[in-house]
Amino acid sequence: MVKPRQDERLSRAFKALSNPTRLRIYQQIKNKPASEPTDTGCKLVDFINSLKVGAPTVSHHIKELVNAGLIRVERQGKFMNCYLEEDMKEELRRFLE
Repeated sequence: MVKPRQDERLSRAFKALSNPTRLRIYQQIKNKPASEPTDTGCKLVDFINSLKVGAPTVSHHIKELVNAGLIRVERQGKFMNCYLEEDMKEELRRFLE
């Protein structure tokens, strides 16, 4: 049985992922090749280049993913890196099993 608070979190996550661009961003972070250092995350510029959309659009979608608790963003020097929120990833996995 899903708890009420968990219902809200999952609902926000699924709503955010219902947008194709946000789903692709999430998948790109999730599928980052293991050969790359894990502490670098995915840079916002990578999304701009791979999705062929402008920086404001990418920023909007990143903000929605952050607000849904799916990812976090950290500044490293001049770059903004995105990382999966592992707790939410696990919560989604458990729900879908």
